[in-house]
Amino acid sequence: MDNFDNFSASEKAEATELQRMIAIEQQKAQFQAQVHTFTDVCWDKCVESPGSKLDSRTETCLVSCVERFIDTTLTITNRFTQMVQKGAH
Repeated sequence: MDNFDNFSASEKAEATELQRMIAIEQQKAQFQAQVHTFTDVCWDKCVESPGSKLDSRTETCLVSCVERFIDTTLTITNRFTQMVQKGAH
């Protein structure tokens, strides 16, 4: 991915820093997308009629839904990482 052969040392440092910043912004965007996804899914699943406050049943449902969503995402991510690592060997 880094093909900076014709760059000066300062240009290489700038390019590397730019790549790092882009990666951070991509991670932020991915995190925001995940938040929007589980907000939509869990809202539809748990909230029957929105009001000024959440009742305890709705709050418990939302917490459980988000926790399951996060656990599932982590499990899939870890499994994918394992598959990639096995394929690299």
